[in-house]
Amino acid sequence: MIHFTNMPIRGLFSVIIYLTAFCTTASAQDCQPDYILNPVTANNTIEWSKFPEFTLPFKIIYNATRFGDTQSQPLKHGFSHIASFSGPEPGSLNVAKRALIWYGVATSSGDQPWADNALRSPWGNDTAAYRSYWDNYSQTAKGYDIICLDIERMQREDRDILALKGNAKIPQIYRNLSDADFVATYKRDMRWWYTEAINRLRMKGITVPISSYSDVPVRNSWLNVTSNSWQDWITNSARTHYLVQGNDGKIGGSFYNAMDYLTPSPYYYYGYDHPIGKDYLSYLLFNIEANRAWSDKPIIPFVWMRVHDSYDSNTPFIAPFVAEATAIFPFFSGAKGLWLWENPFFPGTRQENYTAYERFIYGLYRLSGFKDMFEGDYSLVIPQSARDNMELQNPIWRGVVKGSNILIAAQNPYAADNAETYVFVSHQKWSKSIKLKGKEVFLCKFDLNDIVNSTEPHLSDVFVYSNPVDFEMKVMLNGVNGATDVDFALINTKGQTVLQKQLKSNAGQTQETIALPRLAAGMYFARFATDKRTITKKVVINQ
Repeated sequence: MIHFTNMPIRGLFSVIIYLTAFCTTASAQDCQPDYILNPVTANNTIEWSKFPEFTLPFKIIYNATRFGDTQSQPLKHGFSHIASFSGPEPGSLNVAKRALIWYGVATSSGDQPWADNALRSPWGNDTAAYRSYWDNYSQTAKGYDIICLDIERMQREDRDILALKGNAKIPQIYRNLSDADFVATYKRDMRWWYTEAINRLRMKGITVPISSYSDVPVRNSWLNVTSNSWQDWITNSARTHYLVQGNDGKIGGSFYNAMDYLTPSPYYYYGYDHPIGKDYLSYLLFNIEANRAWSDKPIIPFVWMRVHDSYDSNTPFIAPFVAEATAIFPFFSGAKGLWLWENPFFPGTRQENYTAYERFIYGLYRLSGFKDMFEGDYSLVIPQSARDNMELQNPIWRGVVKGSNILIAAQNPYAADNAETYVFVSHQKWSKSIKLKGKEVFLCKFDLNDIVNSTEPHLSDVFVYSNPVDFEMKVMLNGVNGATDVDFALINTKGQTVLQKQLKSNAGQTQETIALPRLAAGMYFARFATDKRTITKKVVINQ
């Protein structure tokens, strides 16, 4: 019997009672890389030279700590560009390997309303001064292969925009507008300023790809991801940000059209030990998947090896296994690169162990063993949206299919360190059960032609949500290869069956709502049984 313990009440409670023989179990040892990482022990150093040299077919920018490296070591270890220079760089570095994050786009032209952090107004600015500054900066920008503007000067929510109507620094002509017109005009004029910064670079001959930090359709929003359905996130334009909309409220407009790629910033705002910190992986992938749903522009997320707080130099590193997963999973959700950032004022201010950095590099190295899977034509297998992963708090897996092969990445972010999780993965007629130990990051390639013991209809997994439940229980049955009868029973802690029901699992996902009788509040066990397998889930009932 395999138990999952110490899991948060908000999400999925999972106990898999039997692992059946209808599919072959694969462990992570099947795809062990040639090089096994021995993490750094000394402080304030990254031991680049111990890693084998490798490359990846993505734009991966190193904008982080160098510790005196003058040999461009990131470029030898998975990174395509450098944005934090050391020694003779950037003068000795080929322009094709240089990336630029342009700080101060809105704040370096003197005392302007747009630059005022409290005001952030598009009105009353010296347009000529800004254009002169941007034009001069274009000479610097010509030395780079990829550019990201760090603007970050706009009021984000309608309530914050409306609050400006009472500010005497706002010209009276705008304060006289109706609330609706005031908001619409603010958004329109703010889009103009953001667009103009890019337009001035283009006018000065900058032709390389340009983006703007965090200015994407679905901005980082950890706390409300599960407040809206996945369908709502990908179809309701109210979920998207006005900077990348046209005047009609739809994705498009001058600023969106001016950007060549998108750079969301899914930094981790909570350490893993925080009650919701275990949602880190679903949060990361949500930021990619939600924006891919709205845009076909390449997505290159910013990632940071620290728990986010740009103003606290003591902010800790993320857990090493989190760093490794961060290097691998984004590409399984459709990212075309990563931008590894570090606050330029942090390094060197204290003694720290940089194991998180090495685990990130190691994740890239592991991925490089399968880089052919991401070259040419390939397709993604996303069995469940990251938004739903966050709500269900279940193990996360993604696949990449190319030809007759599938590459699987999997992790259970919610597992105890020594717990074993069996995850059923499938694509068309192929399926496999893989075993995860603790929070390990599984990465392995399989032959899709190997479908032995995988053709019979069967129940692969069950999810109960939201948990705790009240007077009805929502369940999702994951079925493979056809319809399967499922015997449902709800059992109390005394072993007594308090409810029985017949369900049917079809191929794919089958959602059921089970009405509950009046029951004493407490812990129960929801058992789902077929002739091949029994799956039991812990359920907390509040009545």
